Amino acid sequence: MFLGHIGVALAAKRAAPRTSLGTLVAASIWIDLVWPVLLLAGVERVRIDPGNTAVTPLDFEHYPWTHGGVAVLLWSLAFGAAVLARTGYRRGAVVAGALVASHWVLDAIVHRPDLPLAWDGTKVGLGLWNDVPATFAVELGLLAAGLVVYVRAAPARDATGRRALAALAAFLVAVYLANVLGPPPPSVKAVAVGGLAQWLLVAWAAWIDRHRGAPAPGLLLQG
Repeated sequence: MFLGHIGVALAAKRAAPRTSLGTLVAASIWIDLVWPVLLLAGVERVRIDPGNTAVTPLDFEHYPWTHGGVAVLLWSLAFGAAVLARTGYRRGAVVAGALVASHWVLDAIVHRPDLPLAWDGTKVGLGLWNDVPATFAVELGLLAAGLVVYVRAAPARDATGRRALAALAAFLVAVYLANVLGPPPPSVKAVAVGGLAQWLLVAWAAWIDRHRGAPAPGLLLQG
């Protein structure tokens, strides 16, 4: 899941209008922002295995600290607490924490059974990634729905607000299609570097938010 996480973050702006879109996006992909760091450190493991599923060639061998159900719950509570401490905005803290947790729920829909409930015990996953058309429908549908909700919740204040959002949407779809339809990544290090590059999406979202709706305090990047 990639586009779907961003779509949920966009839609969450309606529930927490004072929270920066940068913070909401960071929350929605938080465990994927931490994962590359642990991957590079050798704490968690992934293997490039073309054909592992129809959508992704990645075999997620060991990632309980970022994608284990218990770990995600703890990340959710910690992220929400950080937002509350930084902004004092209780609703924003609750929404941000829920977004962190939503990542695991959405991943459980698309992953094959490789998501641990706790550490290395029972693993779950409905395997939507084995059906390419269905995966595209879910991912693109969530992104489109999120964009509609966000546009209504945070109207553009200037041309930058309109163009930057349109550019982000186009960029997200292009990157997603390139990842799914293109060749497998050349190395695990390349996977990790690509994961870290998602911080640019957080910055981009925060910048967009500065040009849409009312000014709002943010946790990681104020928008």
